[in-house]
Amino acid sequence: MNALRVGLFTECYRPIQNGIVASVDALAHVLRENNHAATVVTPHMPGYVDVDRDVVRVPSLPLPTRTAYRLTVPYFPRAERTFTIVHAHSPFVTGWLGVREARRACVPLVFTYHTQLEEYAHYVPFEARTTRAAATRLTRAFANLADLVIVPTESMERRLRSFGVRARIEVVASGIDVELFASGTRSDALRARFGVARDEKMILTVGRLGREKNVELALEGFARLGDPRARFVVVGDGPHREALVERANVLGIAGRTFFAREFARDALPDTYASADAFAFASRSETQGLVLVEALAAGAPIVAVDTPQTRDVLGNAARIVRPDAVEFAAGLRAVLDGARPAGGASERVARRFERHILGEHVIGLYRSLLPAEVETRVPVAAG
Repeated sequence: MNALRVGLFTECYRPIQNGIVASVDALAHVLRENNHAATVVTPHMPGYVDVDRDVVRVPSLPLPTRTAYRLTVPYFPRAERTFTIVHAHSPFVTGWLGVREARRACVPLVFTYHTQLEEYAHYVPFEARTTRAAATRLTRAFANLADLVIVPTESMERRLRSFGVRARIEVVASGIDVELFASGTRSDALRARFGVARDEKMILTVGRLGREKNVELALEGFARLGDPRARFVVVGDGPHREALVERANVLGIAGRTFFAREFARDALPDTYASADAFAFASRSETQGLVLVEALAAGAPIVAVDTPQTRDVLGNAARIVRPDAVEFAAGLRAVLDGARPAGGASERVARRFERHILGEHVIGLYRSLLPAEVETRVPVAAG
């Protein structure tokens, strides 16, 4: 079989750290490991230099809001690289550049639905209902242009169908390096950096600090826990950080809450493994990659009940209603030693091994191509 040449068009990439970036990196790794070419096409980030030569940066402008994200300039010069598959990871400008390139050369377009855009309406200075409706229309229009739509959970397939998406949909979760996260070890030194003593309990949450992540609920659950020997550690950064710091003050837990900002990805396995409980309160995820990372590292999880969270966790975590009292009860049970039935966490985590899932995606790419046919798409040189 001919080697594939895949263009991964993504609105956000390094130095940003989030689930989309981790998913794109995992897929690119598996493609290259299987002797296929993977080129990431993404906006230019001022001051950041890519180590990977297989990254094409397209011109970008700053957004008018305080954010690390950039506005892609829809300019894509001709050059030497070629694609047999275009895989868009965003329905915004970079994704539409992918649509244009796929259509221009008549190659398949794949779209991964990573983000429930309607859950981010609060970032746009317009009436929320109108913004949510516009986000739904954008998602439907973009998905229906694709030859294949990939969603990470069955609940997201149902959601897209409810939006009116008619395109072929396949459920393939985003994968991680399970072995990397399983190698994490509990570290008293790391816990001490967070202000957690050896005889205290550490509750951890990891992720971007945006309003849609619902970290307030986890803080409120921690406050209701009422355990003076417990500490809450928040790893991540984002536009909602200051509001969360203030909320911790109002709840009277500021002295037992540590805001650690972002960590390098290779430091996360030990961080998860050092936690006595992992708190996940978001209801806006399509999958929640941090859940898989925490599972692989062996951290007991308390998560808010959503269809997609149940799709990911099954019976490998304590799932609670989105209520501070219930969240506190879940934390208390986990800290008191409640655990899933033997080996459930490890079994669930193994379902998300990036090699297995990446090879599944490669098989889907092949299903879209005429046998042994190569088609060329020009792309900007890096």
